[in-house]
Amino acid sequence: MKCRYFALAALAIALAVPGQAAAKSGDVQFKLLATYVAPDGKIQDVKLDLIGLPAGTQTKADDNIVPTMAIEYFVSDNISLETIAGVTQHDVVGRGGLAGAGLVSNANIVPATLTLKYHFGKDGGARPYVGAGLSYFIFIDEKPGATAVALGATRQKMGDSLGMAFQAGIDVPVNAKGLAVTFDAKRYLVHSTARWFAGPTEVLRTRHKLDPWVVSAGLAFRF
Repeated sequence: MKCRYFALAALAIALAVPGQAAAKSGDVQFKLLATYVAPDGKIQDVKLDLIGLPAGTQTKADDNIVPTMAIEYFVSDNISLETIAGVTQHDVVGRGGLAGAGLVSNANIVPATLTLKYHFGKDGGARPYVGAGLSYFIFIDEKPGATAVALGATRQKMGDSLGMAFQAGIDVPVNAKGLAVTFDAKRYLVHSTARWFAGPTEVLRTRHKLDPWVVSAGLAFRF
């Protein structure tokens, strides 16, 4: 339902504003965005278990809303390269046999992403697009959660990981000077390995499916 409202709002704006020249080869576009990040986080495989996880143990990463920025360069009138900048923070909690247990605390993720996009549409109107590319998830300063600490964990580490990103969105002109409203949705396919340590000894290693949905809305400025 929310997606329908977004689409209707974008169409209304497009019909109400004066025509804007479509992007041309060599143009640069900046986007300031509010971004909703919804990762999965479930366990795919247990590689090492010296603590004896309860049967049926599963995990989930929490959602977050963060500011992000995108920079886009048009290599032709319809094709662009886009990268995003931002940091999102997440906790990982247990489900099943460890329901509610705090396992990972304050995992800061830098989702370094580069996508190649194709833009549809013509001068003066909304320009939908699709894209795909690579992403490298960098984890910073994560810590064991409260339950993991109570069980003896002294350190926790998430492994940096390379994955894929797919996106679709629309830029809707607001004026004839390059200002637009933008809506974007990305789906990442990326996995990571989590390790917990008690002193120097690794006591637990699990493989996780992250695969977040990343949905953004904001303003675009083209030069």
